[in-house]
Amino acid sequence: MMTKLLVGLDGLGSGERALAHAEKLAKLIGDCEVIVAYVIEWSPFAFQTADENAQRHKRREEEIELAQTRVIDPAINKLKEDGFNARGIVRHGSVSDTLEALAKKEGAEKIIVGRKAESGIGARIFGSSASNLVMQATVPVTVVN
Repeated sequence: MMTKLLVGLDGLGSGERALAHAEKLAKLIGDCEVIVAYVIEWSPFAFQTADENAQRHKRREEEIELAQTRVIDPAINKLKEDGFNARGIVRHGSVSDTLEALAKKEGAEKIIVGRKAESGIGARIFGSSASNLVMQATVPVTVVN
C-alpha cells in the first residue's frame, strides 16, 4: 500500500521548508505519494446580499486559480522533476480544519506544515494554524521550523 504524505503549503519560506522535509521523508519511505495542499482562509459565515455573494464567488474562483498557478503547480512540477509521485489540492476554509479533513479523505499517514513566526494579539487569542492542527489532527503532524 502506498504511503501518502500531506504537505500544507503557505506560499512562503515556511511552506518551502515543509516541502523539503516531505521530500526527505518520501525518499526514505520509497513507495510514497506527496499531496501538496494550499488552504485559502475563508469564512462561510458572512451575511451578504445576493449581488455580494456573486462577487464573493467570483473572487473565490480567482483566488483558487491564483493559488494553483503560483503555489501548487510549481511545487508539483519540482516534485515530479525530482522523481516523486505528487498532486495538488487548493481549498477554502480554516487551515487546520481543512488539512485535517483532507488527511482523512486522502488517507494520509502524516501532515507536514511549516511554522510561521506568528506574533501579536491575534496569535495569542486564536493560536496559530500549526498549533491548532497539532491539537486536533488524528494523524501525526510534523511542524518544520
